[in-house]
Amino acid sequence: MPKLLSNKLGVIHLTVAGRTLIYRQIENSFTQPNAGVNVHMLEWALAATEGAQGDLLELYCGNGNFSLALARHFDRVLATEIAKPSVEAAHYNIAANHIDNVQIVRMSAEEFTQAMRKEREFTRLKEIDLQSYRCETIFVDPPRSGLDEATVSMVQAYPQILYISCNPDSLCRNLATLSSTHTIERLALFDQFPYTHHMECGVLLVRKATAV
Repeated sequence: MPKLLSNKLGVIHLTVAGRTLIYRQIENSFTQPNAGVNVHMLEWALAATEGAQGDLLELYCGNGNFSLALARHFDRVLATEIAKPSVEAAHYNIAANHIDNVQIVRMSAEEFTQAMRKEREFTRLKEIDLQSYRCETIFVDPPRSGLDEATVSMVQAYPQILYISCNPDSLCRNLATLSSTHTIERLALFDQFPYTHHMECGVLLVRKATAV
C-alpha cells in the first residue's frame, strides 16, 4: 500500500517504488488529485522507463510530479512548465527532495518547440546548453486539448515517447499521427476520478526501425 501523508501546508509525501517523495501542491494549480492512483501512475512510468539511456525531456511538468520520480532513471531531466505557481512548486519540490539532476524552465511547450527548431531565441534558455542534452526519451502530459501539430512533429524525433493523457479523444488524435513513426509498447488506464467519465491514460511509444 502507498504511504500517503499530508499537512495543511499543501505538502504530501508519496512512497513510490520504495522511495518517499515530498510534493508541494498549490491550490488551483494543475496536479494529480488522487494520491493513491498517482502512486500507481508514477510506478507505471518508472517501469516503462526501466533501463532508459541518456537524458529526459519533459513537457507540461506541473509541480514536478513525474520529473522527480523519473529522475532516478536518467542522467538529467530538462522539464518545461508555463504556469508560474507550478514552476515555483517544482523548484520547492526539487530542493525538498535533494534532487540535483532536474532543471525546470518556465515556458510553454509551443515556445520550447520553437526553441528546438531554432525559430526563436529565449532569454530563459540562455543559461541552458540544449545541445549538451542527449534525450532519447520525451515525456508529455498535456492539457485536455492534447499536443498541437508542431509539438507532435517535434515529439516524433525522439526514440521513446511517454504520454500521459487526461483526454482519450485528444490522445487518439495524437496517436493517429505518432503511430506513423512509433509503435505502442505499453498502455494503461488510471481512474483518477471514480464515478465520472474522466480517465487518465498512459502510453509508451517506441520508434519504428523504418522511421530512423
